[in-house]
Amino acid sequence: MQGFVESVRRGSFSAAGRQLDLSPSAISKLLSRLESRLGVRLLNRTTRTLSLTEAGHAYFQRCVDILDEIEDAEDALTGFGREPAGTLRINSTPGFAKHQLLPRMPAFQALYPKVTLEYQLTGQAVDLIGEGVDVAIRLGVLRDTSLVARKLGSSRRVICASPEYLAKWGAPETPHQLLEHDCLRLSTNDAFNQWQFESKNGTEKVDVKGRFVTDNVDALHQYALLGGGIVRLSVFMVGDDLQRGRLVPLLTDYRVEDQQIHAVYPHRKHLPAKVRVLLDFLAEQFSEPAHWS
Repeated sequence: MQGFVESVRRGSFSAAGRQLDLSPSAISKLLSRLESRLGVRLLNRTTRTLSLTEAGHAYFQRCVDILDEIEDAEDALTGFGREPAGTLRINSTPGFAKHQLLPRMPAFQALYPKVTLEYQLTGQAVDLIGEGVDVAIRLGVLRDTSLVARKLGSSRRVICASPEYLAKWGAPETPHQLLEHDCLRLSTNDAFNQWQFESKNGTEKVDVKGRFVTDNVDALHQYALLGGGIVRLSVFMVGDDLQRGRLVPLLTDYRVEDQQIHAVYPHRKHLPAKVRVLLDFLAEQFSEPAHWS
């Protein structure tokens, strides 16, 4: 079952073998024996790809549930002297990982040397169970109510642009005037491109437009520094640029909507020890407001 599940999650026998310390041929033989015993084909194989059959789809989810139960049973023994161990798969946006998560993880591994960290960095939300993700860092409004969430904090965001852009195009004086400017947008999240402002006159939301779109927040940051347009980013990404004058804050008379930051994980009857210690570590690391301002 582990060989089958890891082959599906990682897309090849070679990658599954690396995870389980087995050769690709050993994984292939395990899967052939499994299919033979069940009397059905679980995977369609080509020289480059694996894909689930209809029977494979149904069996995959049952295998995931069963393996989770086994892990729960083993982790229930943690209180009897077992140390958190194993592979901990973490999903995060590349920007948050670069600026906030990765700098703190060497300290976590020093505390828990038997835990191996595997990072999945993407700007898109993924199926945690299907991808085998233990913990994901989600920014913004949570939409998947089937997940368990632990709030880490709220990040202050700022509207800004480079002095070069402002010298050429001028600065907007109201949120509505953003529609006359090139605003830098994210292709993977429509809500990211809806900028909300609060003032004494109430709340205003602007669906910004612009000629630069990307799936990477770091690219937005870099393009803003190059004078490509106006951007809305967390202060933990652009704080140094604001202090050094490489970026200039805009619309400072308005309050920009904060970004909520949560650690989320699939519901489990018994939370694995490796997940529990990571959640406690992150909550402690990010408990001070100074991390986000």
